Amino acid sequence: MFATKSRGACPINMEFRQLGNSGLQVPVLCFGAGTFGGSNEFFRAWGETDVEEATRLIDICMEAGVNFFDTADIYSQGLSEEILGETLRRLPRETVLISTKGTFPFGDGPNNVGSSRHHLTAQIEGSLRRLKTDYIDVYHMHGFDALTPIDETLSTLDQAVRQGKIRYIAASNFSGWHLQKSLAISERYGWARYVGHQVYYSLVGRDYEWELMPQALAEGVGALVWSPLGWGRLTGKIRRGQPLPQISRLHKTAQQGPPVAEDLLYRVVDALDSLSAETGKSVPQLALNWLLRKPTVSTVIIGARNETQLRDNLAAVSFALNAGQVARLDEASQSQIPYPYWHQRQFPDRNPVPSSFRP
Repeated sequence: MFATKSRGACPINMEFRQLGNSGLQVPVLCFGAGTFGGSNEFFRAWGETDVEEATRLIDICMEAGVNFFDTADIYSQGLSEEILGETLRRLPRETVLISTKGTFPFGDGPNNVGSSRHHLTAQIEGSLRRLKTDYIDVYHMHGFDALTPIDETLSTLDQAVRQGKIRYIAASNFSGWHLQKSLAISERYGWARYVGHQVYYSLVGRDYEWELMPQALAEGVGALVWSPLGWGRLTGKIRRGQPLPQISRLHKTAQQGPPVAEDLLYRVVDALDSLSAETGKSVPQLALNWLLRKPTVSTVIIGARNETQLRDNLAAVSFALNAGQVARLDEASQSQIPYPYWHQRQFPDRNPVPSSFRP
């Protein structure tokens, strides 16, 4: 499914994909509102977007056919949700999709954290209030809570779905067995099941492919990709043999993300630079488009601190890498596969690897 928008810098045909094994259609790009607010040093490194600038960015997204917006309760301790809610209240509610998350600490006290019935009930109500909406389209468990029984978490989410406060539920940052056990419990009791999994996946972080991607294919769980530019490493500002710009959030954000071996990083950057010279597309556009060519990916969450960054990222859907170009980036970004996956891949007739290219 495609939505055509002709306003803005250039026409964009926005593709919509099914979110896992659900009936919900989502645009292949989703706008992440983590840059809204900037209430502390950690989030100021992401951005300090206020209501006025957020309104402009969301208008650009809507013009391009991106009507899916992602945030979380802990982003600037609720301020991101408040700003997003304020900017979206101008639009008919049925024209937008809102995603938010709960689990991590929100306030003081031992019960203001986790995926317990106590905490989730309070956080769902708080998110609805801050977002100024009656329902949340996709609600994520922001991380796995090993201290709360899974059936307590899922029964709480199922009740919220039945009450109409949540439309769909999703996981985020789960391991394979965490997600599989959750799916089994939902099936056992007939409760709402996770239809999406928000995951870290990029050309410099392909761990998702080892176990979670085959599981997603088998179980019908769509990937919502966060930090698709590898914590800012694939924005085009990093080059082999060159220092970072003096003024750049990379000095902070790259340190906050997972470590990436320099050899891997520069192999990927070199391959992206080579393709950029051939295609005329920017490094971020190529890195995002590579993800859109991968199986199980329902949507890729992009962020932007300003209009220029946003328009560049949106243009990632204006072309399609071919199988040969994807293979070149695959080769440049290949890293050592951990056990038991390297062993299983010695027997592809028994353990087939998902296709590396999605037309």
